[in-house]
Parts: sequence; C-alpha cells; structure tokens
Amino acid sequence: MSVSVLAQMASRSFVVLLSVMLVTPVVARDLPDFAGLAERQGAAVVNISTTQAVRQARPGVPSLEEDDPMFDFFRRFVPRHPGTPRGSEPDNRSLGSGFIVSADGYVLTNAHVVEGADEIIVKLTDKREFRARVMGTDARTDVALLKIEAAGLPKVNLGDPAKLRVGDWVVAIGSPFGFENSVTAGIVSAKGRSLPQENFVPFIQTDVAINPGNSGGPLFNMKGEVVGINSQIYSRTGGFMGLSFAIPIDVAMGVHEQLRVAGRVQRGRIGVVIQEVSRDLADSFRLGKPGGALVSLVEKASPAEKAGFEQGDIVLSFDGRAVDMSADLPRLVGSTRPGSRVPVQVWRRGAVKALTVQVAELPEEKPRKVTARQSKPEAVSPNKLGITVVEPNAEQRRDGRFAAGGVVVEALRSASARASEIQAGDGILALVSKGVRIETRSVEQFNRAVAGLDAGQAVTLLVARGDMQTFVPVRSLER
Repeated sequence: MSVSVLAQMASRSFVVLLSVMLVTPVVARDLPDFAGLAERQGAAVVNISTTQAVRQARPGVPSLEEDDPMFDFFRRFVPRHPGTPRGSEPDNRSLGSGFIVSADGYVLTNAHVVEGADEIIVKLTDKREFRARVMGTDARTDVALLKIEAAGLPKVNLGDPAKLRVGDWVVAIGSPFGFENSVTAGIVSAKGRSLPQENFVPFIQTDVAINPGNSGGPLFNMKGEVVGINSQIYSRTGGFMGLSFAIPIDVAMGVHEQLRVAGRVQRGRIGVVIQEVSRDLADSFRLGKPGGALVSLVEKASPAEKAGFEQGDIVLSFDGRAVDMSADLPRLVGSTRPGSRVPVQVWRRGAVKALTVQVAELPEEKPRKVTARQSKPEAVSPNKLGITVVEPNAEQRRDGRFAAGGVVVEALRSASARASEIQAGDGILALVSKGVRIETRSVEQFNRAVAGLDAGQAVTLLVARGDMQTFVPVRSLER
C-alpha cells in the first residue's frame, strides 16, 4: 500500500474520530461523595435527649394538643413509662443533636436543646449512653457546652467558615424527629446573614433539610470539617421549607473556650443604639454610599459618651475592621475583650473623625420598659412632610422623652410619611437635612424647618418611641 493511500486513510479516520467527539455528550461531573463523608464523620455526631419535670402532663405528649397533626406521631414515638398511668407522666422529653469536639468528652450543641433540662442523655452511634452535665450555655449565640465522662471518643475536625463560598455543597448529620444519624445535603445559600434579635451571629444560610431534632448538630463542608452548628429554620409549618441557618463554627468555638474555662461568656459593649444606613439616610448625612452603623442613641455615662460619640455619627470602622453594615458592629464590639481601648472611625458632619473607646462588659439582658399609651392631643394642620404634629402634653413631658423639647406625631397625611416607619404618637426630636441637624423644640420651629425643604427632598427625622430613638428617612411632598 502506497504512502499516499495510507495518508488518505489516516485523514478520513481523524475526521470520523473528530465527528464522534463533537456529537458525544459531555458527561456531567459526579456529585460529591456524601456516603464517604457520612461514614467518616457520623461517629462523632451524637443524639441528645433531655427530660424536664412538669406539674401536669397530657397522655403521651405533654407539649402538644390532642388535635395537633403531630400529636399521634409523637404519642407513638415518645411512649409513656412502663406502669405509669395515663395523664400522670412526670417528664417532658425533647430531642436534639450535638457533636464531640474533644476525645475526652466535650460536646457542643444548641443552648435551646438543653434549656431547662433536669437530665441530659448523650447517645453515641455505638449505642453507648452517658449522662451529661452542662458546662455552660450562651443564649445570645444559642451555644451550649456539655461534658460526658468518657475517653478516646471520636471527634470532629473543624473547618474555616470564611472559606465557604455561596453555592458550596454542605452536609448536615443529626436526629430530625428522633431519627438518629440522618444525613441531609444542600448548598450554602448565603453568608453573614442577620436575623431579627440575633446580633452576635453572622449565620450561614443553607438549603439543607433541617427539622426539629437537627438542632445542635454539625454542618460539614466537603472536606468533612465542621463549619457550623445547625440552629434555626424558617418555617410556617414547623418543618423544613428550604431556609436553614447555622452558627459559624469559629463563633461557636469562641464561646466554647469561655464556657470551658469560666462557665460564662464575657462580651464587650460601648453603649450605643444603632440602625442600618439606607440610601436616603446616606444622602441626608452626605455619605457617599450606604454603609456603616448609624448611632441613634448614646447612653448616658457609657463608654461611647466618654469617648465622644454623638447621636447621628455613622461608625465606619471598629478596631481597624470595616463596618460595612450595622449588623457588623455588635459582633465586633461583642468579640472585644472588656477593658480594651479600641480605635474607631466615625462619619460626622461630612467628614471622618477618629475616636478611641474603652470597651466595657455587656451585662445580662434586662426586660424592656413598657410605656403607657399616650393621650390624644389636639390636631393641627400637616406640614410639607405630610405629618400633623402637636406639642407634647403634660403627661408626655413627664415620661422623659421630651426633656430637651420635641413634637408629637398626631397623624400621617402623605403617602411618603405613611410608607415610612413613623407612627402616630411618636416624638420627633430633630431633623437632618443635607447633613445639617436641626433640633425641633416646638411645632413652630419644626414646621419652619420643614417649610424650607425642596420638593421631593429626602430628609431624616430623629424619632422617639417609648425609651428608644431611631433615625427615619422621609421625603417632602413633590408640590
């Protein structure tokens, strides 16, 4: 066979091979090895059951009404003690999850899993059971540290939540509805998520199926490292709806160290009330873009007052770390050791100002003061903001909000005012327009300041409600 014939055959073979390659579908990447991860890490995940004495109990399930859809399930799942008559059960039982962080028996879980428990039993995958004692709990982060008397236990490896990316695969292992060592998987949906009344935890949001009983269990990355503690779900039914929230493990371990040493957690405080900076607020304070934490109140005799903080300051950085949103500041302050002197940068009257604050210790939470309903004052005409205001009456002056003056909102008569957070009965203490703060000591003074606003101009009102103060943006009428 001649060389030319061989060359033609080789050319035709290459064309056929290329055609086959072009029409062959690309094989999708395999899913992660969830089975291997579960086998390697499952032994360090524990089931936690608690009992709590109750005065009265319903047959089978003390915490559920008999017409509740889950009553029959839990009646069968949590049976009565042998020989105990119906209606006289002494204990209320609950279930949760946890994981072993050291071979000598330290276990992390959620504080709400063990809250009020008289007895806590930790059950391992090898069926061994241990009575646990609580070394300490921290309600602000919902973390609890338990200790069981054992040695040579399997323990988890810890990962770095900062290296998680939105879209990364993650795995939860726990005991949903009491089904031990159940494995669920999903992806990271968001990071640094803030939740109402949760100021100290930048939650990891996932779509991993988390249900009652998963609380306190670990969230793993695909290296088999714990990156979070499954803590909360968003649900309208009590079950999983696609939104789950985990406490980052670095936050939990910071709490763990203090609980292990002292049995309690020390946090810093500086004594300010803050709020988020919206676009309208940023414009009012002549800040280039929304960001930072707006100080709506400086507590008397607090570290912040001593350091020179002022109402209306916008905190841009704390101890050299940027405050990108208001939720960042409580976490930064809370993680600072009490007694530390810390540099702070604030935005004040159109310029950056440097302060130094000595951080104090955050005390235990106190119940918030409940104020009496205000009497209805006589109404006057609305101003350019569409807000009817009146002078405070004698009763309102006695409650302390109007010690330095101010006016009371009687009614909201514009779409912008009604769409804002302002309510009838609020006090208006000051107005901020184009970075300039104007005190509102009387109705006449307030209306005079509002009369000078441009049509459609965004302004900010300092609003007092109960014992709280906050800045609220609102726009003047278009014409």
